[in-house]
Amino acid sequence: MAPFDGVASGFARVVRTLLSRHVKQPLSCACREHRVAFTRCQENVLDMNRQTIGKTPDPATEADEPESGHTYRIGAVARLTGIPPDTLRVWERRYAVVKPVRSDAGTRLYRAEDVSRLNLIKQLVDNGDAISHVARLTLDDLRERAQGLQGPPHAVREERPCRVAVLGPSLPVMLSLERAAANGSDHGGVQFAGLFTEETLFRDKAGQLGVDLLVLEYPTIHEDQVRHLADLAARSGAPRTIVVYSFASRTVVARLESQHMVAKRAPVDAAELRRWCLAVQGGARAGVASFADFDLGAPAPARLYDTMALSRIAATSPTVKCECPHHLVHLVSSLAAFETYARECESRNADDAALHAFLHAATAQARATMEMALARVVEAEGIEV
Repeated sequence: MAPFDGVASGFARVVRTLLSRHVKQPLSCACREHRVAFTRCQENVLDMNRQTIGKTPDPATEADEPESGHTYRIGAVARLTGIPPDTLRVWERRYAVVKPVRSDAGTRLYRAEDVSRLNLIKQLVDNGDAISHVARLTLDDLRERAQGLQGPPHAVREERPCRVAVLGPSLPVMLSLERAAANGSDHGGVQFAGLFTEETLFRDKAGQLGVDLLVLEYPTIHEDQVRHLADLAARSGAPRTIVVYSFASRTVVARLESQHMVAKRAPVDAAELRRWCLAVQGGARAGVASFADFDLGAPAPARLYDTMALSRIAATSPTVKCECPHHLVHLVSSLAAFETYARECESRNADDAALHAFLHAATAQARATMEMALARVVEAEGIEV
């Protein structure tokens, strides 16, 4: 019997039982028609099931089915990657950077591989690559291209000027005049990649500028303009966007900040732009661990020692008085337990999925590092595991 036959037959028995219990009088004409319709529906479903059993699934029809493993909603992905949700939607629509699956309710769901891909793309864009140049690279190509960014390139970064693009009615004109007065030279470490007074021209060139900072000058800003500004920021691929305004409500300013844009009240000058650039570059060199520091698409490091092996190490009498093997066993055991705990929290708490994914990856890396240290001690002590 086909698997579905038993389910359908069981369902039919349940319906008949309910009818016999609750309908004591003879079935009316309408009820008899419903029973006949149900029987025909059951037969049609069984026929369809028999026709599909044994067929090879069509990859095209399963392209939108989620793979096994954790998935993240767009808010969690924004926290994991530092890419604002609106920017992420624009990158998907214009450059197809990732293809999230959809839940039954139509919600975007991103795989761990998608998060890794987006983190790498953002790193490359933050370091001067145009989004249009890196959007279609494979995950392996992105990892290879980003390898040079993970070493100690701080001196190179400090020497590279901060590239700025400015769009607005008056600020680009003022900066152009200041630049002309300085014989065309840029202002101390700031390189103007583009000064635009026309939005159409900016849109045409935005993806090719490779800027570190985008400055949008809008004298007045209302709530219905926030998404438009986010779209402009997404087109530029700039890691930081500053919106210079004269009049805007607190609600609008809060919405801009929720889109990872900094709101600054006018006026501004080239010296202040330079300070903002230094702040952007300083943030990149801060060295604080972030979500982007861990590749969620890569498998967690395999454990060197299981629970039994750790127990055997702990049961030995070390030659060193400080009992480092015992302390390391305790550390590795605690990290392994917390690694499991963070992974379980990642599954159970969708709102904090980003944080728990980060904690799981960070703990796995710490556990692998301490296991390597324990391996050195085990070798030095001659402990049989």
